Amino acid sequence: MHEGNVASGLGRTRSRNGNVIRNACLAAVMKAESERTGSHLQRRQHGAFRVIWWSSNLLLVTAFVAMLYSCVREYSVRRYLDGFSDAIVPDGQPAEQKVQAILNWMSAEPSRTIAANPGALATRDPEITLTYRQLLNVCGTATNAFLNLARSSDLRVRRLLLLSPEHTTKHVVAEVLIGGQWIIVDPTYRVIMKDSRGRYLTRGDLRNPAMFSEAVSAIPNYPREYNYESFAHVRLARLPLDGLHLRGLLGSLYPGWDEAVDWSLLLERESFFYLVLSAAAAMFFLLLRAGLAWYADHRLRIPRFRLREHTVRAGAAFFSAPEVKQ
Repeated sequence: MHEGNVASGLGRTRSRNGNVIRNACLAAVMKAESERTGSHLQRRQHGAFRVIWWSSNLLLVTAFVAMLYSCVREYSVRRYLDGFSDAIVPDGQPAEQKVQAILNWMSAEPSRTIAANPGALATRDPEITLTYRQLLNVCGTATNAFLNLARSSDLRVRRLLLLSPEHTTKHVVAEVLIGGQWIIVDPTYRVIMKDSRGRYLTRGDLRNPAMFSEAVSAIPNYPREYNYESFAHVRLARLPLDGLHLRGLLGSLYPGWDEAVDWSLLLERESFFYLVLSAAAAMFFLLLRAGLAWYADHRLRIPRFRLREHTVRAGAAFFSAPEVKQ
């Protein structure tokens, strides 16, 4: 009788334990199904955010790859210009002699290549502007060629636009910092602007009509309309936002903004322009990604792909020594 009661009790215990296990399994399955359903609904609710998230990541990678390519391209251009300037500009010479050496090289017409279609040439590529005769006879590209060679010869230079009364560009010259003054060099006519006593002239000197007439009288066929009544380093009239009076606004916010930065390097060297543009785009998309990551973690509270954690984990797995079991 006692043994039967024990067996009966053990049977009830097994039955009760089986019910507990069955209920626990059922609860786990229901919880997993609920989480899966909730995750599916959450993905549907935040589908637009995920599209923005992955688009920003794709754009960030694209901008980063473009920046790397632009770095390689700019490095190649600088190596080319360094070799070019070393061949025509003597080392250890004063700045005046370096400028004159560049102008003398530009005057050597027989060594130039003649393009069949000059309009199809890349006017912002130094490797092109230094090669073709037609480009070295146009004020804009001739000045660009001079500026690129002068920078590679450790000279401080910048572009100066001479403007008409309608604020259109009528001529382009260069300014070179010599003796603490920005003297005027006209690469198109291969001359350094001087007065009758041989003193180098600045744009301020050339605003004087008498001084300008004295300087250009020694240059054959120099147009008198290329005066210095109006000039600029950057012509904002080319922008579609000219009606906003950007020059006056920028001048009030940051006086001397057009001389604080070498705008000619940014605007006239294509490889450097794309380098700056791609770097700015990469920085923008990196900040955008950081903002979206914060929003996903603290506002939406949805899972996301964590690039930094996965990279650190992959790096640790790749560089750490494997464990050897004894």
